[in-house]
Amino acid sequence: MNQKQEVRIGDLGRVVTGKTPPTANPELFGEKYPFITPTDLDYSSPIPNTARGLSEKGRICLRNIELPPRTICVTCIGATIGKMCITKEPSFTNQQINSIIVNDKAYDYRFIYYLLRTQIDDIRGRAGGAATPIVSKSIFSDVKLTVPLLVTQRKVGALLHSYDKLIETNRKRIKILEEMAQLIYREWFVHFQFPGHENVKMVESELGMIPEGWEVMNVKSIVKRHAPGKLYEKKTVFREGIVPVLDQGQSGIIGYHNDGPGVEASEQTPVIVFANHTCYQHLIHFPFSAIQNVLPFYPNPDHFRNIYWLHYATKDLINFNDYKGHWPEYMQKSVLVPSSQLAENFGSLVKPNILLILKLQNVCTNLSQTRDLLLPKLISGKIDVSDLDIDIGVTDE
Repeated sequence: MNQKQEVRIGDLGRVVTGKTPPTANPELFGEKYPFITPTDLDYSSPIPNTARGLSEKGRICLRNIELPPRTICVTCIGATIGKMCITKEPSFTNQQINSIIVNDKAYDYRFIYYLLRTQIDDIRGRAGGAATPIVSKSIFSDVKLTVPLLVTQRKVGALLHSYDKLIETNRKRIKILEEMAQLIYREWFVHFQFPGHENVKMVESELGMIPEGWEVMNVKSIVKRHAPGKLYEKKTVFREGIVPVLDQGQSGIIGYHNDGPGVEASEQTPVIVFANHTCYQHLIHFPFSAIQNVLPFYPNPDHFRNIYWLHYATKDLINFNDYKGHWPEYMQKSVLVPSSQLAENFGSLVKPNILLILKLQNVCTNLSQTRDLLLPKLISGKIDVSDLDIDIGVTDE
């Protein structure tokens, strides 16, 4: 890779630091514009999974820091420095994120994203602050990068991006399969259109009319906590390893270690985990460990119901409203509990979908690992792309 030049991040385009709108004004929040925070990002995917958004009023409030599509967002505060994404639509971020609106006449935004992925340790090492590490906008803008000619940037960016496009396609399939399972749950246990419902009498309850034989219980009665084993944190995990460590973000994994797992989950004996502060819930089918406040649980033997039913019955009972412990409130939520046999029937019906999701997730993992093996060699020029016929189209479609 010849004719390289050294540039500062600030030379790549406009650097923007995000901001959170006044939370006292709920009308500023909505679903029209993604509002990206560090918990929506991870270290390996350019696709943000935003849990919150802004309204048109929120957009007007923060119009000076609106981010267009193809903006690179980098977490620059706290233990998650280096989490990144690329925007696909007009978006906003909170103050923990610095973003680069890349000058696309001189630089390829995809190449810059992957180049920054190789510079995370350098960026993290520039953080100041005794209690909370911070990479300020000025320090972030001053980070130096070495970039090749634009045509080479576009070839490398397109090649690496092709892996992420395949990963995104599989994730869309995963989303469809997940929606199918949730649709069946709602049909059976919310609208009471389960097999044989015509022959079941409806009776009064504190939740209104329900099928005879069903019970109203709180979550505490139907779940049992699972000891998580040794707890990990960001500084005690690796980017690669044998055992994944679950965190409280939507992506679910903060890193890996090579010791024994804290929880021996499997396809035969899955375990549910609840993120105490962010309220994300996942059904886990592989051995794992966790950070603090990731709480594993499974069905309570005293009121046993199929774990797939338990997952869908409890996963949306509580929503994030503040970064605090939500478990006590979660335990008091009411759940309408069907017969054990109906819960088993539901589990048998959706299990193939869930296991297919697991296989697709493994495909995504393999694609990610291949991409990450190629990434430093392509970025450094050890793999020369000058003679490769690569489509360098810059759309994200």
